[in-house]
Amino acid sequence: MKNKKVFLLLNGETPKIVPDVSNYDIICATDGAYQYLKENNIAPHFISGDFDSLQEIPKNIEVISTPNQNFTDFDKILQILFEKGYTKVDVFGASGKEQDHFLGNLHTAIQFKEKIKLTFFDNNSRYFLADKNTKISDCKNKIVSLIPFPKATSIVTSGLKYQLNNEDLVFGKRIGTRNIAIENNVTITFKTGDLFIFINHK
Repeated sequence: MKNKKVFLLLNGETPKIVPDVSNYDIICATDGAYQYLKENNIAPHFISGDFDSLQEIPKNIEVISTPNQNFTDFDKILQILFEKGYTKVDVFGASGKEQDHFLGNLHTAIQFKEKIKLTFFDNNSRYFLADKNTKISDCKNKIVSLIPFPKATSIVTSGLKYQLNNEDLVFGKRIGTRNIAIENNVTITFKTGDLFIFINHK
């Protein structure tokens, strides 16, 4: 199932434009996000959570109860997807609303980095945990930010207005926000650490 693509909706800020889910093999959501799918006539293959926020449990889709409060809903649904064999997931609704949830979702992304390739989408940008050698297309004139979590070393970039040449970024000391792509293709490499890349939609 490595080539199968998953659409996952979390209970953060909902998309202003309803995503086109026709290109996804699997559609799923946490219980708190299910209402958005229902309102927009999107039928998920399954939903998971403790279901304390749903007034009525749907009967026509798979419902997976995950009551363990030691893990977030995002943790638990990613584990379900991993166990089902899915390794490529587009995540919507991970940011917005309560920002501690957003930071927790970034933490979860790092925990699952060896298991699942995650790409996040919100109403302003897409973002993801970079590979050690990352190439991004369709970037010209877009804002690109590099955020270490908490540190990334020996970063080299090409295609950005403000280049990095074998430099470190450390959260709390130096980060790489609001750079601009001057070429359509951008390349970012680094040696150690974790680095999130944010690309503005506009």
